[in-house]
Amino acid sequence: MIRNVVVGRLRVTDDDGQARADRRQLRAGLDGIAALRLPGVLANHCGLDAELRAGGWDFAITNDWIDAAAYEAYDTDPVHNVFRAQIVEVCDQVARVQFEIAPGL
Repeated sequence: MIRNVVVGRLRVTDDDGQARADRRQLRAGLDGIAALRLPGVLANHCGLDAELRAGGWDFAITNDWIDAAAYEAYDTDPVHNVFRAQIVEVCDQVARVQFEIAPGL
């Protein structure tokens, strides 16, 4: 199984209206990714930081795939990439990692 983890930080702006618009655009992108139902997906979660601890990232995406081929299909899926672009456009930082989880762990 492949687990994909993405975290990001919204761009910094002094304009409250822009900050609200960025957050709406981020939410729309996350909602789009959360709604995707692609072959090989085992779990798909997206959300904004609950702000339970200072210094966190603004959002996270996690999804589990049956194998690397299923993840690669997601990574190149054109609909996924529309939502990805929406998110990346309003972020200063995005970090990603994909790792294998052995069966039974």
